[in-house]
Amino acid sequence: MNLTRTAYGTWSGGRFMHFGEALSDEQYMNMIRLSFEKGVRTFVTADVYGAGRADALLGEALKGIPRDEYCLAGIVGHDFYEGLRAGSKGYPRFTEPSLRQAEGYESYLTMAAEKSLERCQVSKFDLLMLHNPDSIAYTSEKVWNAFTSLKDKGLTDRLGIAPGPANGFTLDMIDCFERFGDRMDWAMIILNPFEPWPGQHVLAAAKKNNVDILARVVDYGGIFHDDVKPGHHFKDGDHRTFRPAGWIEHACEKLEKIRPIAQKHGLTMLQLASLWTMANEPVKSVVPTLIQEAGDNAKSIESKLEELATLPEQCLSAEEVETIRAIGDNTGCMLLKGASQRHEGQEPRPDEWPMRDDLLALAVRYGLGTGW
Repeated sequence: MNLTRTAYGTWSGGRFMHFGEALSDEQYMNMIRLSFEKGVRTFVTADVYGAGRADALLGEALKGIPRDEYCLAGIVGHDFYEGLRAGSKGYPRFTEPSLRQAEGYESYLTMAAEKSLERCQVSKFDLLMLHNPDSIAYTSEKVWNAFTSLKDKGLTDRLGIAPGPANGFTLDMIDCFERFGDRMDWAMIILNPFEPWPGQHVLAAAKKNNVDILARVVDYGGIFHDDVKPGHHFKDGDHRTFRPAGWIEHACEKLEKIRPIAQKHGLTMLQLASLWTMANEPVKSVVPTLIQEAGDNAKSIESKLEELATLPEQCLSAEEVETIRAIGDNTGCMLLKGASQRHEGQEPRPDEWPMRDDLLALAVRYGLGTGW
C-alpha cells in the first residue's frame, strides 16, 4: 500500500518529541486506532523515538488490523544500539566512522529494519526512509547499495529519505535525488504556508527524478491548529521554545491575512495549510504534528485529527496558492543545515558540513544562485 494523502506520525501526541501535553500510553494508542477508524491510514514511525518505544506502541495499537488496510512508513539511521546519546543532539548516525566502516552498513541497516519491524509486529514496511542523513549518507554509493539491499530482501516495498532534524539540506537533497533518485520513491521535507523556504527549492529536482514528497510540520509548530495565540505558554522542554522570540505573534498576523481564503472554501486553518502544501508538486502526502496544547482553551487532539481526516479535495486556485506563498514567504529567516559556505575549512559535523564546488554548480543549474 502506498502512502495516503494524510498520515499520522508517531511524534504526534507529545509522547516522544515533547510537544504540548504528553499523552499516556493508552491515550497514545487510542489516537492511533482513532486515526485508522477516521481514515488516516498511513502511519510514520522512527525507530529512535523512545529507543524503539514508538515502534512498539504503534505495533500494539495496530495489532489485529489487517496489514493490507494501512500503510506503514519506517525511518532508520540513528544508531541507538551501539551509539551513545549526545544530549539534545541525540544518537549518532549509523555512518559515524567511530561506529563502523562502509562494510558494516548493510548489516546495520538490515538489523535496524528487522528490529523495527519486530516491534511494529509486521514483516515488511511499505516505505523505509533514511533518517537525518549526514554528508556520507547523502553521497555514498555504499550507503545506498546497502539501503537498496533491504528492498531486495523483502523488508520494504519502497525507499526514501527523511532529512533533518532542523531545516535545510537543500543542495544535499537535490544532489541525492540526482545520484540515487532511481532507487528512491519518497522524501520527507518541512513544507507549509509559512515555511515555503527552503523546502520549495527541492521540489523541481524531486519531480524530475520521480520522487514523491511527504510534507511534515504542515501545522507550523501548531499555529495552523489555531489554538496557539500570542502569550501562549509552552511547557519546559517543548521543542517550540527554541524558536525565535515573537514567532507566534508574527505567525498569527499572517494567519489572519489568509483566513478569508479558508473561510471562502469552508476550510479549517489546518485544512488550508494541508491543501496549500499539496498544491506544490510533487507533494502527495501531509503529516502534520497533532498536539494537545495545555490550557482550558486548547482544542482537543481528537478534533485536530478530525480536521485532518476530513481533508477535502483540492479547491485552491493557483492565484490563491501564490497569494498565500507571498504572505508566508520566509526566505532567509534562518541558518540552514547541511552544506554551507559558512563551514569552509571546518570539519564536517552530523548536521552541517563545508560546501562543495559540485553542489554550487548544481545550484546554478537549478537557478538557485551561489549564496549558500
